[in-house]
Amino acid sequence: LELAGHRIPIDPQGAVLVPFRGPAGSFPYVSIGDVISGTVEDPSIFDGKIALIGGTAPGMEDLRTTPFGSIYPGVEVHANVIAGILDNSFRWRPAYTVAAEMIAVITFGLLSSLFLPFLSPVISTLVTALLGFLALAFNFYMWEVELHVLPLAMTLYTLFGIYVLNMLFGYLFETRTRSHMDSLFGQYVPPDLVKEMSRDPENYSLASQKRELSVLFTDIRGFTTISEGLDAAELSDLMDEYLTPMTRIVHESLGTIDKYIGDAVMAFWGAPVFHPEHAEQAVGAGLAMLKALEELNVDFQKKNWPEIKIGVGINTGVMSVGNMGSKFRKSYTVLGDVVNLGSRLEGITKMYGVSFLVSETTAHAAGRYAYRELDRVRVKGKDRGVTILEPLGLEEELPREVLDRANRFQHFLGLYRNQDWDEAEAILRELLVAEPDCFLYKLYLERIAHFHENPPGDDWDGVFTFTTK
Repeated sequence: LELAGHRIPIDPQGAVLVPFRGPAGSFPYVSIGDVISGTVEDPSIFDGKIALIGGTAPGMEDLRTTPFGSIYPGVEVHANVIAGILDNSFRWRPAYTVAAEMIAVITFGLLSSLFLPFLSPVISTLVTALLGFLALAFNFYMWEVELHVLPLAMTLYTLFGIYVLNMLFGYLFETRTRSHMDSLFGQYVPPDLVKEMSRDPENYSLASQKRELSVLFTDIRGFTTISEGLDAAELSDLMDEYLTPMTRIVHESLGTIDKYIGDAVMAFWGAPVFHPEHAEQAVGAGLAMLKALEELNVDFQKKNWPEIKIGVGINTGVMSVGNMGSKFRKSYTVLGDVVNLGSRLEGITKMYGVSFLVSETTAHAAGRYAYRELDRVRVKGKDRGVTILEPLGLEEELPREVLDRANRFQHFLGLYRNQDWDEAEAILRELLVAEPDCFLYKLYLERIAHFHENPPGDDWDGVFTFTTK
């Protein structure tokens, strides 16, 4: 509508959007009684002004409901309209209002739909808040600068709706993923690792792969004799009380239980969650098992159960890990020569009168612990000799005399492998004074006595070959 050079935007019904300056009283009021009686303090306030006459008292029924309140003088509504004509401050809804609303909904809806599913809950909240702020800022710019009235509610509803749906879907998906990971790995790994895996499930699967791991085997010695002395119920209770703390130790050290083989336990470290210090975790678990067994035997003695002794063997190297088996049954396990050697190490612990053996690769990878080298052996079916060592504990926690004896025995091994039988025997007899019951020293005394009568020859490599498993 053109009026004396002023453009007044009207809708198809001829109505305008009132450009309210503010609440009631935004314009100066003068009592008409003062005007009639001539008692206006400053009559100049009317110079060059447009004056509107109207009722403001509640009883005159000229009160209207506006965005600034339910009690608003109707005459001031007209004042706001006239001010808008003079100031050209009318806001208006352009013909493209519906299209602009659709574009805004689609734009902000697509942005939130594309980004939110790939973001964490915290980042999703921040991104949604940022998009909402951008929508508000754009709408405010159109309101203040372009004087365009554009709908905003639907855009904000869309953003909020997509955010809620994304959070709900994320929660349900995470719950399903966690349940799926728990069903896949819950029987093998501790709950803490399952939670860690569920945060990034794409990096964990049951598919077979090659990876450097550490594998542990334990076995109860003389289990057949033990089982024959107990009835079925007692044997079941004994195994429960034995396997529970052993399994707990594996889980606490972030290991994976492979299987129980009768009285034996097979576990490995480094999969499905990889830890670079898997060898140290495995050695620590083996030492903890032996310590826990001492406490178990005290309880077993109170129940008149036989004392339990175990052997522990650990090897480290590249092996196959994954879900393996047949069409009828599969299990998450490890395979390879490295695994076989770990089993052999457990088996030969009793040959040296010790409870714990590791390979040289494990000892090298788990450098925090102190070891006593025992021998170089060639297990049945293998051509290459392997150095075997007995873990003694954390070096900083061991008594000085224990480390000294280990170093002394290392010196003995050098003489022994150089076929210096007399010097080697002298060191062994010195060590026997400190440890008269040490089976290892007596074993080597027997070997030296044999080599005195049957020298091994100049081509002897110092490796002892086992002919049985």
